[in-house]
Amino acid sequence: MVFTVAIIGRPNVGKSTLFNRLVGQKLAIVDDTPGVTRDHRVHAARLQDLHFDVIDTAGLEEVDSATLEGRMHAQTKLVIEKTDLILFVLDAKVGMISTDLIFASLVRKSRKPVVLVANKSESKQSTTGFYEIWQLGLGEPCAISAEHGLGLSDLRDAIVAAIGEQKAFEDETKEEAEQADAELIADHIENTDGKESLYDVTKPLRIAIVGRPNAGKSTLINTILGEERLLTGPEAGITRDSIWVDWIWRSRRIRLYDTAGLRRKARIQEKLEKLSVADTLRAIRFAEVVIILLDAMIPFKKQDLQIADLVIREGRAPVIAFNKWDLVRDRQETLAELYERCERLLPQICGMRALPVSGEYGQGIDRLMENVEIVHRIWNRRIPTGRLNRWFGKALTQHPPPVVSGRRLKLKYITQIKTRPPKFIISCSRPDVMPQSYLRYLVNGLRQDFDMPGVPIRLLIKKVDNPFAPRTAKC
Repeated sequence: MVFTVAIIGRPNVGKSTLFNRLVGQKLAIVDDTPGVTRDHRVHAARLQDLHFDVIDTAGLEEVDSATLEGRMHAQTKLVIEKTDLILFVLDAKVGMISTDLIFASLVRKSRKPVVLVANKSESKQSTTGFYEIWQLGLGEPCAISAEHGLGLSDLRDAIVAAIGEQKAFEDETKEEAEQADAELIADHIENTDGKESLYDVTKPLRIAIVGRPNAGKSTLINTILGEERLLTGPEAGITRDSIWVDWIWRSRRIRLYDTAGLRRKARIQEKLEKLSVADTLRAIRFAEVVIILLDAMIPFKKQDLQIADLVIREGRAPVIAFNKWDLVRDRQETLAELYERCERLLPQICGMRALPVSGEYGQGIDRLMENVEIVHRIWNRRIPTGRLNRWFGKALTQHPPPVVSGRRLKLKYITQIKTRPPKFIISCSRPDVMPQSYLRYLVNGLRQDFDMPGVPIRLLIKKVDNPFAPRTAKC
């Protein structure tokens, strides 16, 4: 069982930079603006021969508990109670300030092992601030530079000394270390090598929840988990990082990605929001199923349709959820109207699954997850080539290929070359003049006859090699 390390400190001391350094990836958004991190993030980390779970937390500030910063402070205090070791990060360039003294008392009351981290110690200007940190009385500070990777060996020794060698290396074997490294990379790199994989219920199902700001994404995840894991509130745009949490649903492992709200591109001006949007787009690419959360009171805005189109173009399996259903009065009539608008406004995918939920009260969550699993199975479906070509012959007989420039197009065979999403390739005599209308006819036939509604289908055309054409000799 690996131990847990929480990184705490006031805003803009480099907590997220240190988090990224320990996990070996740029997962947390880093910017010079104070207070970038809001929700705490947990990830497997490695520091030389140490393997542990590290938690990136929001900056500690002395504010009113009713404000957003106050809720961030409360969440950080909960993390401190559950962690095994605290990395108290301070800015060596700035030195000690009154806020550091206030939160040092909070660390003492927790009675947790503490390692003082004097970050930004790469320059000579940090020497004075480094010695000021001794005033806290929490032991010897460890001078590091998270940005440049300096002092990490001293940090490793300080962690082992604080938590003890027995706990630091408890149940740690070479095989477990290699497995941890493999999972660290595999969980966040999309499989794009073209190899096919069968549907496996033992693998975690990755689900991203996306939508416009203030659609209720974080509230829905908190209700699903049964705890206040993510920050919520009436303010729009609270979530910045794409935070993932693990969950078990009917013995199935689920990884939920909470994402930042996506606004219209013309309204995104600040650098921090651009970073949040980029993190959301990355979460969509890593996910397998994407739940597009719409506000049932103001659904199908232009931005909602653009988000849905983005998910479809990325090839993810989409499911639409109409949130805040508890506020709707005439539910039957409203639901029928929403279904009609869904089919009319999103013709890219026929049969897209859409259903109402209430993120605040937990209504419709089981039904939502059932539809997610169904769509995921379809997204992973593979059709045998023989069955495909028997269907293909009937489709060509019922509706022959069009005649272009006095010659009828010849289609030879069809085969499925990929899943996730299903991708098919057709051999054709002149693919450059194949009309899109006939390709839509074939795609709709695949959806209907092989029961594949609600997922993107890729259909490629390749040219048939003419065996009688003259071939150039190879040198």
